[in-house]
Amino acid sequence: MIGRAIALLLLMAALPAWASCPPHEFTAPADVKPKGDAVLIVTHATSFHDARFSTKRGVDEAVRYAKGRRIPVIYLRDDSPLEYYFMADCNPDYWVFSQGGELNFEVTASHVYIVGGHLEMCMSATLHDLIYQWSKQPPRNRQITYFMDAIYSNGKLVDPGDPFYADFQRFMGVVTYGRPGGEHWPKLSLLETMGVIVREEHELDYLKQALPRWDRTFSANYRIELQLNDSVKKVLRTAEGWRPPTVLFRFLDSALSLAAPM
Repeated sequence: MIGRAIALLLLMAALPAWASCPPHEFTAPADVKPKGDAVLIVTHATSFHDARFSTKRGVDEAVRYAKGRRIPVIYLRDDSPLEYYFMADCNPDYWVFSQGGELNFEVTASHVYIVGGHLEMCMSATLHDLIYQWSKQPPRNRQITYFMDAIYSNGKLVDPGDPFYADFQRFMGVVTYGRPGGEHWPKLSLLETMGVIVREEHELDYLKQALPRWDRTFSANYRIELQLNDSVKKVLRTAEGWRPPTVLFRFLDSALSLAAPM
């Protein structure tokens, strides 16, 4: 019994300390007015959907990165219990209710950092609302930066015909082994997906599928680019003119990939 008790104490000491954020008030959409030309949006960072906590460290580092540069931070929260939200920092600039990831407030910043999830669902809604807003604003260069270690996904964009399909199924089977069924467990981070795909050309093809429907949103006078970390930018659509307004979708492994603030 003593040996088991000591083992349990050692195990508890090895676990990271974590407690949910205290109750808070939501900001009315009309009062969400982030300052500056960049903003971090955190869509549903909750273990209710990411039960493996596969994105927790990435989310915490993204928030730390933003706050270190005085970039406003907005948490989108749905109606799942607050106790499941796992951000270490409980003091964003705004807590906003968003059941499906929708943006019910205006975003004028030209650079949006995005983390959280669900890549194929709630985050997709966030990004579609964002680019729709941008398309209605005066044309200028825009950028969306994804921190892939802070984005969770169910891998539904992986097609049986993809060359990495078998590897993906094997990896998903390992991380979900013995877990309850349903949508709570079959999640992995977008960075883990990249680790399964491995080849850059296939990674870029996969990421193109994950983008919001820019082709239906931005007029033809916008140039559209995709970049993975520091690789050469891939032009998804050209535009006429010497310097047309450009939208860049950039995917980074992590906020830790970026230099420390000066």
